[in-house]
Amino acid sequence: MPASPSTARAINDRVALRLLQQEGPLTAGQLKQLTGLSRPTVADLVERLTAAGLIEVVGESGEQRRGPNARLYGIVAGRAHLAALDVRTEGVSVVVSDLLGRELARASVPIADDTGTGPAVEQAVTLVERAAKEAGAERLHTVGVGAPGLIDPVTGELRDSSGLPEWHRRLVAALQERLPARVIVENETNLAALAEQRDGAARDRDTFVLLWLGHGTGAAVVLDGRLRRGASGGTGEIGFLPVPGTSTLPSATDCEGGFHSLAGSAAIVELAAGHGSVATAVSPGEPEAAALVRQAVATLTSTSTSPSPSASSGADRFLSALADRLAIGAASVVAVLDPGCVVLGGEVGQAGGEVLATRVGERLARMSPLPVEVRASALGGGAVLRGALLTARESAQDDLFAPRSR
Repeated sequence: MPASPSTARAINDRVALRLLQQEGPLTAGQLKQLTGLSRPTVADLVERLTAAGLIEVVGESGEQRRGPNARLYGIVAGRAHLAALDVRTEGVSVVVSDLLGRELARASVPIADDTGTGPAVEQAVTLVERAAKEAGAERLHTVGVGAPGLIDPVTGELRDSSGLPEWHRRLVAALQERLPARVIVENETNLAALAEQRDGAARDRDTFVLLWLGHGTGAAVVLDGRLRRGASGGTGEIGFLPVPGTSTLPSATDCEGGFHSLAGSAAIVELAAGHGSVATAVSPGEPEAAALVRQAVATLTSTSTSPSPSASSGADRFLSALADRLAIGAASVVAVLDPGCVVLGGEVGQAGGEVLATRVGERLARMSPLPVEVRASALGGGAVLRGALLTARESAQDDLFAPRSR
């Protein structure tokens, strides 16, 4: 059945807004060309979207002939403000942006292990409120939160997870109480995968697995363009994967003895020490493992200095041993999912770059008959914030761009 006039208008409006989001400011003539709509229809939707406060004239196209078609229309970026949070066990980072995703403010706060639940929650919420004020946002429309642990696929709530501080769960409730905003919570590794797919190492892939390598380990699965969470939200809890090379087996409440014991930051630091490597410089909030991997890669690839044979040999052995460990976890994922691409994500994956990715890929080629490409993260630890912001922006635009009843 043909669409009713109101439905057709809503569809046309949505198409035009998505084009303006993807392409940037456009003239009415360009909208006509890209949508295939008639000139009167485009003029009507431009007038309608302008009256609704969703688009505005942002300049002129530079055409010789002046007139309505020469005006450049763009989405009203200030129509809504968004926030993204990266919640870690050691602190919180926040970014505030406009509706187009342009960053307006950024801040972070460390939270010590001995900080009580109430004070920890207050520090985090205050951080968000201050960042919003700095960005000039009177209110936030949507807040995207990336946190470790399981997200209930039905309720969207952060579930109890062993080893995570209580303030993580309390924070979500506090944000919902203190902020007049929609709060969306997602597992941090899933958000990192969304960011790598949109802006990072997996931009040309609709099926891949992100292997998160930071303070801890995790995985995110994207199949046929869709993020897969599993029946309980636990897809990708690879830290609990039983693997050879550990002294025990993981349990339902502790991933010690699982893949985490081979590839978590503490395990990598211990591995590096066994090959004579210690971190010389660690950035604030960075896993020590990432600094060690970056240092080893620099030792092997530096052209400005000639490392000693012993240093070069130690770095080579360390990276080879790490690649052996990572390949064990990756091979299990590849055997079950056949993703065709594995991204080594997180701070460690980014620090290892192509050097580490190549070594893991070579080992996988020997371990599995399935073809798989191994890539290094392009976004590192920043992928969580980026993914949270993308999620918040998509949600806000879905709400603001939705057809309104007349």
